Amino acid sequence: MKHLLKLILAVLLGLSTFGAAAERIKDLASVQGVRENQLLGYGLVVGLDGSGDQTTQTPFTVQSIVTMLAQMGVTLPPGTSLQLKNVAAVTVTASLPAFARPGQTIDVTVSSIGNAKSLRGGTLVMTPLKGADGQVYALAQGNLLVSGAGAAAGGSKTVVNHLDVGRIPNGATVERAVPTNLGQGEFIYLQLNTADFTTAARMADAINRDIETEIPAASALDARTVQVTAPGGNARVQFLSRIENLEVNAAAGSARVIINARTGSVVMNQNVMLADCAVAHGNLTVVISAENTVSQPNPLAGGQTAAVTNATIDIKAAPGNLLHLKRGVSLGEVVKALNSIGATPQDMLAILQAMRAAGALRAELEII
Repeated sequence: MKHLLKLILAVLLGLSTFGAAAERIKDLASVQGVRENQLLGYGLVVGLDGSGDQTTQTPFTVQSIVTMLAQMGVTLPPGTSLQLKNVAAVTVTASLPAFARPGQTIDVTVSSIGNAKSLRGGTLVMTPLKGADGQVYALAQGNLLVSGAGAAAGGSKTVVNHLDVGRIPNGATVERAVPTNLGQGEFIYLQLNTADFTTAARMADAINRDIETEIPAASALDARTVQVTAPGGNARVQFLSRIENLEVNAAAGSARVIINARTGSVVMNQNVMLADCAVAHGNLTVVISAENTVSQPNPLAGGQTAAVTNATIDIKAAPGNLLHLKRGVSLGEVVKALNSIGATPQDMLAILQAMRAAGALRAELEII
């Protein structure tokens, strides 16, 4: 019996703290200077089964072939007209991760830039990949992996995938390392993924509680950057490992409503608030009102007087069709009620925009 009571108590404690779960610093921020770098190259894919570029319409493909053959010691007679169907000009892109060292391999994406019908079955010829500074950081080569056509679930429809883009897993070898600077001098800088003054201040407080020094080790410079005093040399890596696993209670984000105008999907967070308003759109009429009352406890109940808001939503689609919702007005209830009477995504979008313009929707409205 005692073990059962302990188990129930542990479950209740877990449920009570579930909503206030903290996040690690490594999930909320990154170290300034530790980042990926984009690489780009131009190359040729050979060995295609007649699905390559039409060389009469893509002269750059022919020029690339001639240049490649010349580098290999093959000289074509002047005036030679090449009619190739198994070659395609492509761009090769890749992301060079932080701390990548020569000899490591990375994935590459190969995309046709001509009029090739498909890159399936092709082989990428050795292609230098350059960074924004013009330096070569990797060399790519290999057989392309291109998704083909297939049957959809149930075999009733055919799904044709994009055949002009392929990937080469581990298709590029790193030839040059990018210097990574872990901070400047005695400081490192943590950059929040989402700028927020409260989260930045809490992050600095969490670091100072863990690192007890006479002078606070961390300070929030602005809504995105936290400056931390860190040791130098190899000890900095161990220090960062300790810091990134500290837990911080991130601040709740600003109220925001996101609408997909194509599908009518509406996503909102818990901070969205509505004020009294009335909106008329076509044959739809939306009226939102709230009445504040006072809840007075019994004389011996030991409670406190509190204000209670009784909210009402009236949505009228046509004569005789009136939806009436009470208590706890929220944008979710408005959207649900609009959907129940068949409001289109454009109707919903227009109503929410009007509410936002009138100041009744206290949230940022983002349309995608």
